Amino acid sequence: MSQGPITLEFWGWANGQEAVVKAFNAAHKDVQLKYTKVTDQLGTQKQLSNAVKAGNAPCLVQNTAEYVTSWVSQGALADITQYVKSKESAFNPGAWAGVQVQGKVYGVPTSSAPSFTIYRTDVFEKYGLEAPATWDDFIAAGEVLKKHGIKITNFAGEDPSVLEVLAMQAEAHWYAIDGDAWRVNFRDKGSLQAAEVIQEIIDKDLNSKLSFADYAAVQRNFDSGGTVTRQISTWQMSGMVQNFTESLGDWALSPWPAFAGSAVRTPAGTNQSAGLNLVTEQCKHPEQAAEAALWLSTDPGAVKTMATPGTGSGVLPALKDSSAYTDVTISKELLGENYEPAKKIVNDSLDTVNTDWTFGPNWTAMFTELQSQWGKVVSKELKVTELLTHMQKWTVDDLKSRGINVKG
Repeated sequence: MSQGPITLEFWGWANGQEAVVKAFNAAHKDVQLKYTKVTDQLGTQKQLSNAVKAGNAPCLVQNTAEYVTSWVSQGALADITQYVKSKESAFNPGAWAGVQVQGKVYGVPTSSAPSFTIYRTDVFEKYGLEAPATWDDFIAAGEVLKKHGIKITNFAGEDPSVLEVLAMQAEAHWYAIDGDAWRVNFRDKGSLQAAEVIQEIIDKDLNSKLSFADYAAVQRNFDSGGTVTRQISTWQMSGMVQNFTESLGDWALSPWPAFAGSAVRTPAGTNQSAGLNLVTEQCKHPEQAAEAALWLSTDPGAVKTMATPGTGSGVLPALKDSSAYTDVTISKELLGENYEPAKKIVNDSLDTVNTDWTFGPNWTAMFTELQSQWGKVVSKELKVTELLTHMQKWTVDDLKSRGINVKG
């Protein structure tokens, strides 16, 4: 006697997921997804923590790469390597790296994190500047713009992600797994290289200090030419389009500035972008959950729904070749005549993503502490190197307090 289809609970927050779940259910008789929309990324961590403790975690849960190690260390995720490893070649390396911890796979990537610089072509042309190829070029351009009352970038006092992503780009390793212990190093060569660039930008007053708490004010500042570059991903363009009235068509893309003497490298997926669907340890049907996760990330209809700004989140898929979707994830209205060249910049950025960055088991707590101190850096009360020294001790002490074996 048939007991009917297997039902798998799926939690997520991204636009388009309800439509994609409906399509999955229509295409499958033996497995059905029961979708619950959670508030956001941070809300998911709290709800999942409560569900794990209560023994009723969903089978599938949307998340981002920085939380994976924490959940693995708590025993909350299922090792689904045997079900999905053969499909690794379908995804780009940067996205696939986000679902792995020590070679084991705990989910399937859903989106990529192409990262690039977007800049005001009219302002750059007016002052005889070209898109900065290196961070030295970036600072030099900032000094020219400063003479005209223009800032080259914005450092929000509540957002230390600029330090995180420049450290990634410089091949820093704040966390690494060393045998049976975690190794912590916030003052390695890459971290200090990132710190030097950020400190010079701050010391020379090349940055705005606008808080994203007033999102509209930040966007007006970019629109009016007060600040003229951002290092962003595809999904952030929609906010620019929605808020700009003066500068539509005046923006272009260029690769991330490289560190002097280094090849172009793009930071790995961070909490701003790259997504994934994880399978929990409490799921009674991990194989079916893994197969459902693969479908959500590879079915052409599902992928298009999620990649299109009108129906999904406007994020680039995690596929090995996402070029077919690039044109819908970047804005022709924003880029104007620079739209066609921008496609290549976006696609090329996926080939230069760092894949060896490790998120530690106390990442959320660490990042919260980093945030609490970052405002002092922006306001020149604290040097970036002093912040790194503080984070070294704080992170080691925090890991030890959790009973985690740590070196550093």
